[in-house]
Amino acid sequence: MPSDASRSLDITRIVLFVLVLGILLVGSLWTLLPFLSGIIWATTLAVATWPMLIRVQQLTWGRRGPAVAIMILCVLVMFIVPFVLAIGAVVDAANRSPAVLGDFLTHGLGPPPQWVVNVPMFGRRIAAQWQVIAAGGPDALVAALQPYAGSAAAWALAATGGVGSTLLLMLLTIVLLAILYARGETAADGAVAFARRLGGETAERTMRLAGQAVRSVALGVVLTAFVQALLAGAGLWFCGVPHPALLTAAAFILGIAQIGPLPVLLPSVAWLYWTGDTGWATTLFLWSLPVAALDNVVRPILIRRGVQLPLLLIIAGVIGGLISFGVVGLFIGPVLLAATYTLAVDWVARGRAQEASEL
Repeated sequence: MPSDASRSLDITRIVLFVLVLGILLVGSLWTLLPFLSGIIWATTLAVATWPMLIRVQQLTWGRRGPAVAIMILCVLVMFIVPFVLAIGAVVDAANRSPAVLGDFLTHGLGPPPQWVVNVPMFGRRIAAQWQVIAAGGPDALVAALQPYAGSAAAWALAATGGVGSTLLLMLLTIVLLAILYARGETAADGAVAFARRLGGETAERTMRLAGQAVRSVALGVVLTAFVQALLAGAGLWFCGVPHPALLTAAAFILGIAQIGPLPVLLPSVAWLYWTGDTGWATTLFLWSLPVAALDNVVRPILIRRGVQLPLLLIIAGVIGGLISFGVVGLFIGPVLLAATYTLAVDWVARGRAQEASEL
């Protein structure tokens, strides 16, 4: 039987071991913190597109290198190029806004167009205030815009200042994604082995279910956003709205962010009414309604096909993750809820099995 001195020594050794292990884990996470967003995005993209990589590898006679190159090119076209185009549009708008504002301040606002008066509920009030500002000339316009000048300046600085960090994150994501494509099986086997060592069969099943949840959300969210952006872009091009490619890229990003294409389509409709193209404006408005409602039908179907989890759980994970963690939360939220759901179901099942064996 161990003595009190040996038990005290064992406790001291265990406490020191846990302390050193905690320091190593915290230090490792702190070291990887600048790369954490890139690692999460690269892992998400790799898990979501892995079946496509295997298919491309089969088409390239089983060679991984050409398959990785093709997949990286596809990711650049599908994800990076729309982001770059949208960022360019934002920066261009931020750079041109002082000139546009200066023109307004020089010539005044002008009388309100007729379609403003016809806006239900608020049209007459908006037109009356517009008329007051227009009658006051440039000075009245300056007084009306002055409360919003600080917010506009902050927005312009944020639009131009965040471009460098965003491009750096994209570059890091692409590099890490290429590495994961090349060595994905090794990384997956290591993750599954770690999960099994940590929690046995339940943890391994949770790890696999998390991967399925990522792939399912990517299929539902990204594909739905891509289809909506294409349909929105087709409507913008057909109705003669300027810069349809940039607006399509913006619609795609808004679709990824679960906002939808309406913030792009409705201002385009208003612009067409403003310029007097009433017919095209009405056409684009009618086209926008089914395009905006498409995600309510297509997205749940695609998400439900990829993972055997309650649809409400996945949708709650998508929306809650987006609110809590930003865009990357689209994938973090469903993974967290899927893991929690799996562990809870397994815990309840083991309790019922134990009760049944005792009877």
